[in-house]
Amino acid sequence: MSESELFIAGIGVSKSVVSTIVTLAAEKVEGVVRVGGNDIASNLVSVFTSRAVPPEATVESEVVDGELKVAVHLAVFYGYPFTKLAASVRAAIATAIREQVGVEVGSVDICIDSLVFPKE
Repeated sequence: MSESELFIAGIGVSKSVVSTIVTLAAEKVEGVVRVGGNDIASNLVSVFTSRAVPPEATVESEVVDGELKVAVHLAVFYGYPFTKLAASVRAAIATAIREQVGVEVGSVDICIDSLVFPKE
């Protein structure tokens, strides 16, 4: 098993696969601008290479005591209460992983790294 692979419930799953599932689920939640914060490194990579930062850099996943634990970094719109938004994102991610991978999620940590103000 490599460092880029998670082993849970008798199967090996690439961390990049988990990151993709988490990203797609989180970005469907109203109030989420994107997965990944607004840090300078991400912006420079995007600007100078016309490539997005890989999802693995914004989604962390690991198996601890047989449970999948996920942390996701988000940019969110101003005006959405953080606790309600985080609960919606957690639910969306847990459902997506349960449906796609077939395992329960032990925890989903939400990290709000940047706030985006809508243009008026």
